Amino acid sequence: MALSIGSQVPDLTLKSLTAEGLVDVSLRSHVGKAPFVVLFFPAAFTGVCTQEMCDISKGLPGFGDIKVYGISPDAPFAQAAWAKQEGITTTLLSDYQRAAAQAFDVVLPDLAGLGPGSKRAAFLVAHDGTIKYSEETATPGDLPNFAALAEAIKSL
Repeated sequence: MALSIGSQVPDLTLKSLTAEGLVDVSLRSHVGKAPFVVLFFPAAFTGVCTQEMCDISKGLPGFGDIKVYGISPDAPFAQAAWAKQEGITTTLLSDYQRAAAQAFDVVLPDLAGLGPGSKRAAFLVAHDGTIKYSEETATPGDLPNFAALAEAIKSL
């Protein structure tokens, strides 16, 4: 069961590959500043994950300019190549060690015979670090309910 509404966002630092090279991104660095969305997805270069991150990059109704982080167990170099190929502009964070998936309780025990990965999940984190929306999809092939997430964003 994914991290529940009312919980505090875990204190995690993940890697992202930017034009400046590998950088550390702390999820808690936004606490006290602005709300943000965390989207876990199983793997880069796969159909549903590509659709999800491309849709987010293009902007979804009701999301406005809220910061969105896409998190997967892929290496940051693979994420960057995928983002370049697909035109993904959402900030991607590498959970190579699965620490974030464990902290948010969204570990997928076996991803297509490749070992542990991340379930597909969506979280809205309020400016005070409280989880205000939590969704874990039934299967990795299902997208989160972005309309419900947009309503939660609107309610902040």
